[in-house]
Amino acid sequence: MIEPAELAVVVLAGGEGRRIGGGKPLRKLGGETLIDRALRKARRWSPYVAVALRAETHLGAVDADRLSDDSDVAGPLAGVAAALRYAKKAGRAALLTIPCDTPFVPDDLASRLVIEIGDAAVAVAASGGEIHPVCALWKVEALANLAGYVASGRRSLRGFAAEIGFRVAEWPSEPIDPFFNVNTAEELAQAEAWLARRNADPVG
Repeated sequence: MIEPAELAVVVLAGGEGRRIGGGKPLRKLGGETLIDRALRKARRWSPYVAVALRAETHLGAVDADRLSDDSDVAGPLAGVAAALRYAKKAGRAALLTIPCDTPFVPDDLASRLVIEIGDAAVAVAASGGEIHPVCALWKVEALANLAGYVASGRRSLRGFAAEIGFRVAEWPSEPIDPFFNVNTAEELAQAEAWLARRNADPVG
């Protein structure tokens, strides 16, 4: 079994955020930027923490290593490619990825995916019957399969996980989907309302 000490965690922040008007990682939820919230969660799981982003992304002062998304790859797979290289260079056995715009990722994400992965290459989070390949635990040896996958013209992160073999860990989607994704101003407002409700009634 992969030990928690063998993990690197990378926050994926390479999206342009057009639907929210740009600058999504710096949008605030509960007075904290989405990127800072994600990094705070990531540091609970590993001291090896980085942010993967496009070269033109501006985050200001962020206390984490910065990785440039692979310019030859589109979408979230570009961030995972850079993240896998980071984890390998750091001598970690596995990589946990989370996106900066999923503010309610569960505290037990790392521990449950570590248990689930077994002899598979990837363990992917799911909720409400939908898988979330951006919230996944990747064995570092998956990097060996990446060049061939990209060379074939494919760019889907879900497709890459399927190519190398994945297992799924499911979380309940009620009362709040822990993998709720913030893409618009309306969704950020919804997340703010949920957060206020949770803070007012942390047990409920």
